[in-house]
Amino acid sequence: MTSSKTVLITGTSSGIGLAAAVGAARAGWTTIATMRDTGKAEVLLKAAAEAGVEDLVRVKRLDVTDSAGITAFLDEVVAEHGRLDALVNNAGAAQVGTIEQSSLDDVRAAMEVNFFGVVAVTRAALPHLRASRGRVITVTSVGGVVGQPFNEAYCAAKFAVEGFMQSLAPVAATVGVDVTVVEPGAVASEFVANLGLDLPALLAAAGPYAPALEAYLARTRQSFDNAQTPAEAAAPIVDALALPRPPFRVQTSQWARDFAATSLADLDGSAVGALTGAWVR
Repeated sequence: MTSSKTVLITGTSSGIGLAAAVGAARAGWTTIATMRDTGKAEVLLKAAAEAGVEDLVRVKRLDVTDSAGITAFLDEVVAEHGRLDALVNNAGAAQVGTIEQSSLDDVRAAMEVNFFGVVAVTRAALPHLRASRGRVITVTSVGGVVGQPFNEAYCAAKFAVEGFMQSLAPVAATVGVDVTVVEPGAVASEFVANLGLDLPALLAAAGPYAPALEAYLARTRQSFDNAQTPAEAAAPIVDALALPRPPFRVQTSQWARDFAATSLADLDGSAVGALTGAWVR
């Protein structure tokens, strides 16, 4: 058991989650770094050792889609560490495709990890966060504010997370729990590589959508050439852990702020339509 503050972060095997875990530990938090496959923990543990914070990082297995085991997992964490002061929902998975050529199972899978996983972990964590007057920080995406071509299922899940958290925030505040969403733009991480897409096969199977998909992929490759590093995207998460009253919505870069603002101020949808329509032409 420890008296230091404890944070649980999901999806820490790579990318933003890994950087957030190391950053939180460097800020003095006992960090429960979870991942679906702990066989991938080596990179995180090496980064923690290089930062001199390996003693503050505890790697544990958690599959956010295993709703039956999440409550018991949270109870075990609190029994071991004495408290839970913050939850960072970061685990997620991309899904590229348009609905005519995707199965409903594809859509459900995207919702399961990106939305229902967030809901399940948050639900299980809230009793412990009420006790500590802690906070929930959820990594969404600018794709939770701006719907993007060929990301229908992914953006639907991220929009759902944003609506869920925005609705939860005032209720959670009445019991002393702060709620924040963090919206990254393009991030140079294994999240993209882990898609495992066979792009030539994807284009060959796209049929009438092939020209639009090719234009979208070209634009996406260009955007990732100027992507943030995972550490840059994780920095606002670590900041939100420390702020006395964190804001509800945080973007991780000026580009992300400008991009999100396009939608948040777009009452009739024409600005977003013009912006994303250009991506597929």
